[in-house]
Amino acid sequence: MKYLPTSTVGKVTDIREKDGKVWVRLDFTDLYYEASNLVPANPSEYIEVSYKERESSYKGGMQSVEDIRKETSEVDISEFMPSGGG
Repeated sequence: MKYLPTSTVGKVTDIREKDGKVWVRLDFTDLYYEASNLVPANPSEYIEVSYKERESSYKGGMQSVEDIRKETSEVDISEFMPSGGG
């Protein structure tokens, strides 16, 4: 299935109904999407992601607050600062 607003493509892993709406979980993101925003996807659009790959991408994305502070303190944004008067 393809979620139209973001073009996210995935296989359906669960379907639930809540408050009169149908929600569908896609394996690619493991998130639920409102069924009215989903359309059948072309099989060529689907990229299979293994559980192991998904876990490693989450771990790679998680950083401690101290790591984030260190990274941001080392960034030079001077070339992005506005120059000149208003």
